[in-house]
Amino acid sequence: MNNYKYDKPEPPSHLSPEMQEFWRAVFQRIRIQEFQVHLFQKACEAHDRAEAARKILDREGLTFSDRFNQPRARPEVNIEVLSRAQFQKLLTDCGVHDCFFQHERREAKS
Repeated sequence: MNNYKYDKPEPPSHLSPEMQEFWRAVFQRIRIQEFQVHLFQKACEAHDRAEAARKILDREGLTFSDRFNQPRARPEVNIEVLSRAQFQKLLTDCGVHDCFFQHERREAKS
């Protein structure tokens, strides 16, 4: 039984243009099992979430003043940190991280 996706699925339309491009690049270079496609999609969504939080932080700053006028970290700081960690973990879990970068190293050697 063949568990690999040989076709190149189109990226989900709700992903950012950057993640849609990354999606296409990954599927042009490697094959992943069907269940891994779902993990890969979640990784792309986590990256987009981290980037959305980063944009808010760029605009609003890292802190805000609470009702006692004490500085507090904006909630987006935590969202960015957790989403970036989730992105990296999901890339590893679905096998894209190792396969993608091993492929890149092989291309660089030739």
